[in-house]
Amino acid sequence: MRAKGMLAGTCVAGIVLFSGEARLWTQSAQRSTGLAATQTAEQVYKNIQVLKGVPADQLIPAMQFITASLGVQCDFCHQENAFEKDDKETKQTARKMMRMMFTINKDNFDGHREVTCYACHRGEHKPVITPIISAEDGTFAPEEKMHHAESNDQILGKYLQAVGGAEAAARISTRIQKGTLTVGSEHFPVEVLAKAPAKRVTTVRFPGGDCVTAINGETGWLSTPGRPVHDMSPSEADAAKMDAELFFPGSLQQVFKELRVQQKEQVNGRETYVVLAMRDNQPPVQLHFDEESGLLVRVLRYAETPLGRNPTRIDYADYREEGGVKTPFRWTVARPNGRFTIQTEQAQQNVPIEDQNFSRPGP
Repeated sequence: MRAKGMLAGTCVAGIVLFSGEARLWTQSAQRSTGLAATQTAEQVYKNIQVLKGVPADQLIPAMQFITASLGVQCDFCHQENAFEKDDKETKQTARKMMRMMFTINKDNFDGHREVTCYACHRGEHKPVITPIISAEDGTFAPEEKMHHAESNDQILGKYLQAVGGAEAAARISTRIQKGTLTVGSEHFPVEVLAKAPAKRVTTVRFPGGDCVTAINGETGWLSTPGRPVHDMSPSEADAAKMDAELFFPGSLQQVFKELRVQQKEQVNGRETYVVLAMRDNQPPVQLHFDEESGLLVRVLRYAETPLGRNPTRIDYADYREEGGVKTPFRWTVARPNGRFTIQTEQAQQNVPIEDQNFSRPGP
């Protein structure tokens, strides 16, 4: 079943990093724990033909982009436990398609990435070449929807007021949450420890042992039973750090360099203000604030890969007051390959948490 397949080789804690097949590839490659920043894909993995020169820690995210774009799993192109082999014709086709995509962008868009796998495939392994007649009439956004009446300061001010006020939010320095993680029909105990500004460790208690994801402010790591500790790549650590920072409302303006109000969008049937949050050398992040309550209800962020951007969407809900500040007691993390939900049942704020809780364990 899909849920069990995800859980078999996936450590989850605000971000889903690898499918089971991708971890098998990682095991089959000639590599060591903790890739050096200067190593390229062909120096670490076997039989790299197209993505030569790409940083080694970008290879798996690139493969994730392909699986999401085509709606397939790793075994569509690869042999299980022998990912370097060229036995499948689909693998040869994938190489040709990557070369074609790079050529199109080079010859037509000055090398800028305008065409990706998803541009044609749209989640199907065979692109649809004939226009589809929709079952519904087309709709256009009313002209007034294209304009926004609120400024950044007004939206953020309302958000801070909604969670309990700027001063109250600034006083929150730690948080402990215990509850249940749900993937499909499977449920598992989970504990989240967070310490401002950007330390967070999530422990999911699976039957076979604990799965832990942690960020200590700068670097991150994951551990699963029976496997070596995996150090996060820079892009993985950046995503985990931002997720940790967004759990403390008072730090939002420090996380992003620039904020731009966009047109409104609906989230779960409710109108939201969309704020485009900019960071240096990173894709923009979309922040959705409920128009009525002012609360942050959705974050949409992207991770760059050599082939395109991998999206992650986090929906926040069930806000409750704890220690004078409202915090989401439920959040759902969705990516093209699946989703999971954490429902908090117990929460404490401003309780002592030792820094050693965020320390990386030995190999």
